[in-house]
Amino acid sequence: MFGNPMYPTFQAFLALGVSAIIAAVLMPFWIRLLKVEGIGQQVRADGPQRHLIKQGTPTMGGVIILLAVTVTCILLGRLTTELVLVLVATLACGLLGLIDDGTSVSHGRSLGLTPHAKMIGLTLICVVFCLLAVNWCGVAPEVRFPGGFTIDLGVLTTSFELGGEPFQIPWLYVMFTWLLIAGLSNAVNLTDGLDGLAGGTSMIAMLIMAAISFLHGDPNLSVFCTACAGACLGFLWFNCYPASIFMGDTGSLALGCAFACVAIMTNTEVVSLIVGALFIIEALSVMIQVLSFKATGKRVFLMAPIHHHFEKLGWAETKVVIRFWIVAAAFGALGLALFFQLG
Repeated sequence: MFGNPMYPTFQAFLALGVSAIIAAVLMPFWIRLLKVEGIGQQVRADGPQRHLIKQGTPTMGGVIILLAVTVTCILLGRLTTELVLVLVATLACGLLGLIDDGTSVSHGRSLGLTPHAKMIGLTLICVVFCLLAVNWCGVAPEVRFPGGFTIDLGVLTTSFELGGEPFQIPWLYVMFTWLLIAGLSNAVNLTDGLDGLAGGTSMIAMLIMAAISFLHGDPNLSVFCTACAGACLGFLWFNCYPASIFMGDTGSLALGCAFACVAIMTNTEVVSLIVGALFIIEALSVMIQVLSFKATGKRVFLMAPIHHHFEKLGWAETKVVIRFWIVAAAFGALGLALFFQLG
């Protein structure tokens, strides 16, 4: 471990820079390799016509993001049970996304794994993470709201001995964390539709979660969060408009999982919904569009997710992205303020 442990803020900021540099240095080589192998993005046929020029742009940039995060955590973080568990869950979601990206590229279409297969994978990751977080890391199976109100989700708990040690399965909390992790992973995935959008908004969200982790008393999770933010920063150098590479599901599913897992570890699940409100809005826009069309045959938005709606209104892609960054930052600031109101 590098850095003075007496100054955890120094390590967190150092992790931001180190991760950004690793991502920025490795990304050109990864882009070149992907081009040689002919691994490129498959663009939606029903999407905005100006997106068709992005067909074939290298994807799977999330591989370098995850590599930068992992190396940075090993170098600068103390590998506590909490940090290792969050990192492994993030890498597992990244692997699921990599399989999805690989399937999409090999089949030459914009769809990868079936929703059913992807959800099975996410469910396994969510359940294992939740059970280990509760039993190995002492995470309380409760949901805390600003103002001091708390809901205990451990009322339906099955307890037994595993290897001579007590093991608990808080059924309600398992279902809640499944909704959080699977929901936010898919929400970030849906946000990844414009150059720089998912990378920039994820960077903002993880910086806020870094502050929350530090204030919660876990500087190692703070290092993890700043490493994620730094990797996104290095990635954005190549993902800004016009993008030279996309993060793919490898990056978006992993970043959504990382965000949710840190929220669970810090018992800030409700606050995280405010910090990541932009991701939730993106997901809700798709749900509203689908439900409205099935029920009435009419669409609420010109196109979903909602960032495409603004494109259809005539906004330039860069304008949509920057304004969404601003909205994400505002939600992040609000979420951080509400953190101080938790009981």
